[in-house]
Amino acid sequence: MAFRQSMVMLKEVSRLAYKNMLRDPSVKYSRTKAIKLHDRTWPDKVIDKAPRWLSTDLRDGNQSLPDPMSVEQKKEYFHKLLEIGFKEIEVSFPSASQTDFDFTRYAVENCPKDVAIQCLVQSREHLIRRTVDALKGAPTAIVHTYLATSDLFRDVVFKMSQEEAIEKAVETAKFVRSLTKDDPTLQDTKWVYQFSPECFSDTPSDFALKICEAVKEAWEPTVDNPIIFNLPATVEVASPNVYADQVEYFCRNISEREKVVVSLHCHNDRGSGVAAIELGLLAGGDRVEGCLFGNGERTGNVDLTTLALNMYTEGVSPELDFSDIQSIIDVVEKGNKIPIHERAPYGGSLVVCAFSGSHQDAIKKGFIEHEKRVANGDKRWMMPYLPLDPKDIGRSYEAVIRVNSQSGKGGAAWIVQRAIGLDLPRQLQILFSKVVQDKADSLGRELKSDEIVELLTETYNIDSKVNNSLKLAEYKYDKVSEEVTKVYGIIEVNGEKINISGTGNGPISSLLDAFGNAFKTELEVEEYSEHALGSGSKTKAASFLKISCNDKTQWGIGTHESVTKSTVNSILSVVNSLLSKNIISK
Repeated sequence: MAFRQSMVMLKEVSRLAYKNMLRDPSVKYSRTKAIKLHDRTWPDKVIDKAPRWLSTDLRDGNQSLPDPMSVEQKKEYFHKLLEIGFKEIEVSFPSASQTDFDFTRYAVENCPKDVAIQCLVQSREHLIRRTVDALKGAPTAIVHTYLATSDLFRDVVFKMSQEEAIEKAVETAKFVRSLTKDDPTLQDTKWVYQFSPECFSDTPSDFALKICEAVKEAWEPTVDNPIIFNLPATVEVASPNVYADQVEYFCRNISEREKVVVSLHCHNDRGSGVAAIELGLLAGGDRVEGCLFGNGERTGNVDLTTLALNMYTEGVSPELDFSDIQSIIDVVEKGNKIPIHERAPYGGSLVVCAFSGSHQDAIKKGFIEHEKRVANGDKRWMMPYLPLDPKDIGRSYEAVIRVNSQSGKGGAAWIVQRAIGLDLPRQLQILFSKVVQDKADSLGRELKSDEIVELLTETYNIDSKVNNSLKLAEYKYDKVSEEVTKVYGIIEVNGEKINISGTGNGPISSLLDAFGNAFKTELEVEEYSEHALGSGSKTKAASFLKISCNDKTQWGIGTHESVTKSTVNSILSVVNSLLSKNIISK
């Protein structure tokens, strides 16, 4: 007993030793100082057009990988980016390695004329020369330089004053200019300059503006060939509204705005990268840099897939094509060697799937109403729980609802309807969902579509496919009057032929009376429904019949090209099930 108490105390001491979060984190962490912009305009704006997109998967994304891409993988990725529709691609850091230099040359030599190739380079002369050499011959080449401008980086990392930082940035811009747009031998290429005040989101806004003004003056952009100022949240340090204020302040106050492209580049340290970019676009941003599915250092760059499809679902064309999202995922996962999370927006394997019963029921009803609207010429997509039509990104409706022990009546019914066209009556949906739940619970996993169809067939003996000891060899109806129908027939039970006859107010009741007479029992209809199955020349009928017998009930399902025969098949389905369960006997 004493030993057990000692162990409990030891565990408690150990738990407390690792409980390091502060009750008052303000003694250790400071709130980022927000800019005072009381007349901000971005909250009242909407995104009504696509920005200029730049993919940095091959540079910023690639440098974050434990195992960087090979040249062949980068080539495959590059061509997928072109296929999606990217017109600006940051391909490498060509001064970093021969591999990056060689791939840059490949990109230059294989890019379409309307695509700009961008490369990043540090502010060092020999590295800039190497980068320009790599970009020579590109239709449009963007030389991207950067300098950390936040107080933290200047003071701690570079030991550089604001004035020294401006001097360095201007010196770099002038040197790049001398090697590119001022070199008369390189005028076959349109040379564009991009400068990033690194850690812009943690930089005093007046200083970010001041250093960019100095760089602009050194480069001398034009309306036809503007300079790009990339405003990165290199490390996300504040909420998205703070970043939006910083962007709006910059856009308002930078001179010669018509000669400036304001580019946004957000990382995702606080999980707000997408929101920050969206608000930054409202604040005046023109261009977005990021990676497909958000790869990048630490928590990643902003997810371009999410941004683009967010626009799409609001009726704005992103001018990027994600029609075959799975092929994009395949290339991204192969190159990055990192799987896309199952719950990643739009791209995750589970994002269009519903397991919850209430979700499934809402989606099933939503599709019924959607089909009605489409039939009346209304193509609007208004679907519970599904903001995007899965077909728009190449996914099937069959993946929308998946069934496990948590699923309700709508889930299994949806699967059945999509797989074999049977629209189960509501009461049958409820009963069958319990069968499905019990099966899924016993297996400890979700059930696949073919397993659900098989379970339905077994449980309700569709067309007597499972239990068929009784066969109706021949039969004939005789309509005696408007209220009376007689039936005569021959059944085979385990090879023995038996004559049957019965009377009722219609085909169903008369045939059930005949079977009741043959088996000395009473069979009563509790519920009956039918619907068309398929369309055109292949249309069939499906019949659903619930019969009570000896205080027991049994559903049966029958199908046939003839409505009458589908009804007969549903009756045979029931009788065969009752025989197999010994509820009736010969």
